[in-house]
Amino acid sequence: MAAYGDKMKIFTGNCHPELAKDICSYLGTELVSSEIGRFKDGEISVKIEETVRGADVFVIQPTSPPVNENIMELLVMIDALRRASARRITTVIPYYGYARQDRKAQPRDPITAKLVANLLHTAGARRILSIDLHAPQIQGFFDIPVDHLYASPIMIDYFKTKNLDNFTAVAPDVGSVKRVRTFAKQLDIPMAIIDKRRPKANVAEVMNIIGDIEGQNVILFDDIIDTAGTMTAAASALKEKGANDVFACGTHALFSGPAMNRLAKAPFEEIVVTNSIPQDNHKKLENLKVLSIAPLLGEAIDRIFKDVSVSVLFK
Repeated sequence: MAAYGDKMKIFTGNCHPELAKDICSYLGTELVSSEIGRFKDGEISVKIEETVRGADVFVIQPTSPPVNENIMELLVMIDALRRASARRITTVIPYYGYARQDRKAQPRDPITAKLVANLLHTAGARRILSIDLHAPQIQGFFDIPVDHLYASPIMIDYFKTKNLDNFTAVAPDVGSVKRVRTFAKQLDIPMAIIDKRRPKANVAEVMNIIGDIEGQNVILFDDIIDTAGTMTAAASALKEKGANDVFACGTHALFSGPAMNRLAKAPFEEIVVTNSIPQDNHKKLENLKVLSIAPLLGEAIDRIFKDVSVSVLFK
């Protein structure tokens, strides 16, 4: 990778410095020297220890739990860089928090995904780079360019290393059908759909399985694994209907609340996720496989910096 000199700067918050370092390693550059801490009262302090004047700055910060802390830290970093005369600030948000609050599902609901977009723009962000937004229409919440990448090619390359005989891709709910259809087509395997209802938040009930999964090895594919209720209920239902090995596959592994306990007990052959958010606390899951998105983000950053097309990475 060509040297970038002082024209490109990579900056990271406290959420996921390991991913930022991997991206820098891919690009052959180093992180901006900085210190991000807290004052005694909990307020965020940012100290940038080298000049960023006139530079193309990329701020890498997933807004994963603790979501509010990481969002506020990101906003303060962007403001500091803007006031330090950075030429352009691109926020690299592998996981976009509040993405599931993208519409008014009930009267008087907020649309918090739009609020966060407004805050990022107001702080000084001039471009957004993210992976597998929960709702693609969130791109329209921004009045600045958004590069929306997909982790599915990384997953597809991984599963192609396996023997794909008798494999079926399964959508864990109707909302993920389009995503899973593309995934299945690229792997050249059939797909099935689970009809699910959600009586309340973080509670899922499997109603029916549409498609033939008896005797099949199945890949449950979704963008977010949060409390793992959907995935584990789906895995049990698939096993009851005669599925062989069941693989869980998700881009953003939040693993909130009871998720770890549920996943440990569930009949998964393997749980395949990315490092879009830190996974150090989840390594006790023996069947967890973490795939790196650093090369994908690194390539996108390189293309944005050079002002060449990023669309080839969307495939």
